[in-house]
Amino acid sequence: MKNIKHIITFLLSVLIFSSCAEENYEFGDIITPTNLTITPEIVGLDASHPHGDGSGTVNIKVSANNAISYKFIYNGLEKVAPSGNITYNFGNTGVNKYTITVVANGTAGVSSSSTFEVEVLVVYVPPAELVTMLTANSSRTWRIKAEANSHFGLGPVGGSIINEWYQAPADSKANTGMYDDRFTFNSDGTFLHDTGADGFVFGRGGLIEELNGSGGVADGADIIQYPFADYSGQFMLSAPNGVETMSLSGIGFIGYYTGGNHQYRIFSRSANEMVLSTADGNNQFEWGFVLVPE
Repeated sequence: MKNIKHIITFLLSVLIFSSCAEENYEFGDIITPTNLTITPEIVGLDASHPHGDGSGTVNIKVSANNAISYKFIYNGLEKVAPSGNITYNFGNTGVNKYTITVVANGTAGVSSSSTFEVEVLVVYVPPAELVTMLTANSSRTWRIKAEANSHFGLGPVGGSIINEWYQAPADSKANTGMYDDRFTFNSDGTFLHDTGADGFVFGRGGLIEELNGSGGVADGADIIQYPFADYSGQFMLSAPNGVETMSLSGIGFIGYYTGGNHQYRIFSRSANEMVLSTADGNNQFEWGFVLVPE
């Protein structure tokens, strides 16, 4: 019996040792990708159209020796494209330069990268009903729909559900300085932000300081009752990737200052209501707003 026990113990030891030995993996040589080649193709580019056909579409192909996948970074957003092929549809009206970084990934986390620019023309004529909704074909003033649940909130950047992670209850931000703000859009492309009788605005701590004002009250991650005067600027409508978007010039913002690119996705709209969302300057959240005419 003792001999049988010794044999079993020996066999178990052999199995355990074999199992451990099988976990010794080898990655082979770790080689940093080289010869990173980037080939951008601006759709419609020719001698008569040096910045493309106005669609804003750019097809990009990249390759590198010893690369196993590729990552593209534009405007703080990362997109992984294992094949090295990607298409961007830029939406800023006019001729603009866009900066893109390509990262070629090798084995065991090594990589090489390169940054390049493309100069692209975007021609966009917004739908007549969008212009009518926004400006009443002359001038129209909007406010945050404070009386509705989820009039303000946040979700993931690029999310498909407005205010997916947080929905402000009706009238819950009455002490912030946001509800008496008014936003006027004129058919000539000008924009006015009236900060209300209190002269206060509302924004994200660490970002609202970009307004170069002073004061305000810290409220968790927010700054409420931040003194700020009325200001004016321009707005521009575009539709990158088919998504209607409104861009505000300078420090222009709606409801809650988030920094970032000051571009607001028109998440949904009807004749007398629009839902906007924008990613903040930290690329941490996408903030949503419901507006109705004054």
